[in-house]
Amino acid sequence: MEIKARGMTFDVYEGGPVDGEPVLLLHGFPQNHREFDLILPRLHEAGLRTYAVDQRGYSPGARPDNVGAYRITEPAKDAIAVLDALGIEKAHVIGHDWGAQVGWILAAQYPERVRTLTAVSVPHPRALRLAMRVRPTQRARFSYFAVFRSAIAERFLLGANAAVLKAMLSPTGDRATLYVDAMREPGALTGGLNWYRAFSGSDLGGVGVITVPTTYVWSDRDGVVSRTAALRTRDWVEADYQLVVLRGVSHWVPEQAAGPLATYALARITGGDPTPSDPAS
Repeated sequence: MEIKARGMTFDVYEGGPVDGEPVLLLHGFPQNHREFDLILPRLHEAGLRTYAVDQRGYSPGARPDNVGAYRITEPAKDAIAVLDALGIEKAHVIGHDWGAQVGWILAAQYPERVRTLTAVSVPHPRALRLAMRVRPTQRARFSYFAVFRSAIAERFLLGANAAVLKAMLSPTGDRATLYVDAMREPGALTGGLNWYRAFSGSDLGGVGVITVPTTYVWSDRDGVVSRTAALRTRDWVEADYQLVVLRGVSHWVPEQAAGPLATYALARITGGDPTPSDPAS
């Protein structure tokens, strides 16, 4: 369905029992709502009502021209506006990659609107900032930001029949085609890249302590987030918290580990207590 919010139109894909507790799903780059396809059946079977949003830059009706309109605080405001338009007072939030970053902001700055948070891959912003400061290897992992922020990023990713984009998404298997095809649509890739171009660490400086029940899912073969950032996330959650470490899984958790992700997300939402997957949990 199309949701009008903040002067834009967002594509929102709903599913599950109409009377189920609402779950807001927020995707990352360079994907869209389809990255949650493999976990949705489990959520629906558990009686949950899901709303997967194509975020700012990804919904054709929500692609501002101004790069500054993609500062990370704006998608968080979008999420609240979408909930308002849907008449949802409070929702469980599941976010991956940039969607996790938005989730952390929502939980920190709008805790009255968030029942629980399941953040996937990207840790609490302050934990990531610490790791960037004390671990040169963490800074090196973010070197790709310079490329994605550059004027040649679109040509780099889509050139030679999207060879680089396909390689980046290859761990998602055949599903990579879904995302590559979507990024070929006019304006779509630029909309996604503008999140990088508009990014400023100062936008995350105000993301403080999380007071809603939270699960953070990190995978030990994630090429972007170091173990230090993952472990120090617990410093910023003053609520029931679990760190889940998925072994042998890369950054693309919703496709590579859909079953475990669904299990841990459901445990967080329903208040279950699954056995931690790592001693660090």
